[in-house]
Amino acid sequence: MTRIRSWTLSPSRPAFVPPPGAVDAHCHVFGPEADFPFSPKAKYHPEDAGPEKLFALRDHLGFARNVIVQASCHGTDNRATLNAIAKSDGRARGVAVVDPAISDDGLDALHEGGIRGVRFNFLKRLVDDAPKDSFLEVAKRIDRLGWHVVIYFEADLLDDLTPFMDAIPTDIVIDHMGRPDVSHGPDGAEMQAFRTFLRARPHVWTKVSCAERLSKQGPPFDDFVESVAPLVEEFQDRVLWGTDWPHPNMQDSIPDDGALVDLIPRLAPAPALRKKLLVDNPMRLYWPDERKA
Repeated sequence: MTRIRSWTLSPSRPAFVPPPGAVDAHCHVFGPEADFPFSPKAKYHPEDAGPEKLFALRDHLGFARNVIVQASCHGTDNRATLNAIAKSDGRARGVAVVDPAISDDGLDALHEGGIRGVRFNFLKRLVDDAPKDSFLEVAKRIDRLGWHVVIYFEADLLDDLTPFMDAIPTDIVIDHMGRPDVSHGPDGAEMQAFRTFLRARPHVWTKVSCAERLSKQGPPFDDFVESVAPLVEEFQDRVLWGTDWPHPNMQDSIPDDGALVDLIPRLAPAPALRKKLLVDNPMRLYWPDERKA
């Protein structure tokens, strides 16, 4: 399998300066493969994108912290994510992907390593099996740790997954709003369905990220901004933002991370709203210990 690069080597420096303490709440690391081999079930084989590259980008874009989400190419072997967290000087936390058979000691070890959530992926192009019953058991077992569940799905699965999500006892974070069609504006059917879902569930959060994946128009992503800014305003205490670096499977349309950061003031025009999106909300989920100190 040919190794692929899905990120730009020369991201622009954004005009927008994130507020102090800003968190890139959705990013990944790949490898390095020599130390952390990819899963034999991986659907893609990326070039190495390790912690040094991630933290250099963090600094270049003006962020203070990262939430590193386990990439599907590493399967349930979370060592690459844990390695990056360990090298972050306390400036990264993580979301793991676990084998449902993991022991309680295994979960405790992940917590010690900086993991604060577990991810369930329902994208068939990325995973072969998504056993809801086993996932639900995992969700019940992580409740004692104060973790949350991150769920990745596409909009046509929202109705099917709703009973499963309603059975989860922890907070939930939906990746990229469940990938709705943003081409019809904020009143489009899929955007409205997702906002209705959120209104009825105050424990469900979402990441308002991945304009580069969801926009039908491409840069400067006007369709994404038009559709998503009202959601940010309505659910301002339950939204997160992230770069999605190193942009898995985006090798045919590599985005400019600086341009993605410059979408933030368009999604959250008021400084107080930007602080919630980039600082207050991710700190509540990933560094609650520091907020209480």
